[in-house]
Amino acid sequence: MHHPHPVSDWRARVRAAADQPPARPRVPLWWAQHRIGSVEPGLLEPLGLAPEVLRPGRDGWVLGGDCSASLHLLAHALREAGLSHAWRDEQLAVAGEAGEIVGSVERGVVRPLGIPTLAVHLMARAPDGRHWVQQRSLTKPNDPGLWDTLMGGMVPASDSVAQALARETWEEAGLQLTQLHALHHGGRFLMRRPTGAGAAGYVVEWVEWYGCVLPDGVVPRNMDGEVQDFRCLPPDELERMLDAGAFTVEAACVLAAAGV
Repeated sequence: MHHPHPVSDWRARVRAAADQPPARPRVPLWWAQHRIGSVEPGLLEPLGLAPEVLRPGRDGWVLGGDCSASLHLLAHALREAGLSHAWRDEQLAVAGEAGEIVGSVERGVVRPLGIPTLAVHLMARAPDGRHWVQQRSLTKPNDPGLWDTLMGGMVPASDSVAQALARETWEEAGLQLTQLHALHHGGRFLMRRPTGAGAAGYVVEWVEWYGCVLPDGVVPRNMDGEVQDFRCLPPDELERMLDAGAFTVEAACVLAAAGV
């Protein structure tokens, strides 16, 4: 007797993908009494930075001096050694374990340094229940061509979450927040997983997500060249694409949290 394969649970797969240990052991990265990240043990020693900037200590590595200034020197040393990711000339906030901001760092080195980041996503529905989604540009350094929520992006050090939500919604979708209906904060979750952005990378990212309704006649239009396409998908097609792994882990986590 033929038994069909059971329907795979993409939600369980996504939850597992979003909470993974590092691929290899890591040690803490400290500034003063603040644990600000983690690194693979042998990553930083070959950089040859002065001990007042970076030295071994405690159970890992310790930054000296001003946090942002030392991270600036470390970031450029990683870049010269070919250990940074895509360089963006964009500063992200650096926080201690209690959430207090202690400095900022170039976006391109947060993954090898295991520094927690903050991202914001916007999940949008049409009035008839379909879902607006975007396809990431084929030239993006991370997850090119995969599908995403209507908008998703990191929060730079210069922005609050609300400011990043407004700016990214305009840049990625060409929409002002005043055009959205029923805009609300949906939730917050933490992702931890190895990244393909260099062998030593580890993602630690808080995701703040919002939901809204895009009124009939309001159509997203990309402004910054980082979106390949937009689609408005019926629930069954969205579910099929999620099950096939066509979405980024972050977007799939947001859609799962939103009850898709």
